[in-house]
Amino acid sequence: MFVIITYDINVKRVGKVCKKLREHLTWTQNSVFEGELTKGQFMKCRKEVEKIIDPSEDSIYYYIVENPKHIKKDTVGNEKGDFDLFF
Repeated sequence: MFVIITYDINVKRVGKVCKKLREHLTWTQNSVFEGELTKGQFMKCRKEVEKIIDPSEDSIYYYIVENPKHIKKDTVGNEKGDFDLFF
């Protein structure tokens, strides 16, 4: 499955969350990660990140796309990610 994760994390924890997400996904923009994961990989990533955050202050959005062929991504300006995942 294709996963997009966005977040708004308190500055005290943002570095830890960013580092953890980089282990699993590609950083594409400030507070945005995306990539292909199996369901098991996604659940592991989610569990690890949710151990770091404080739900009373932080928020994370998970967008799960079962068929990434239905996504079209247009980028204007400087791409921050390592590579484009869409063709």
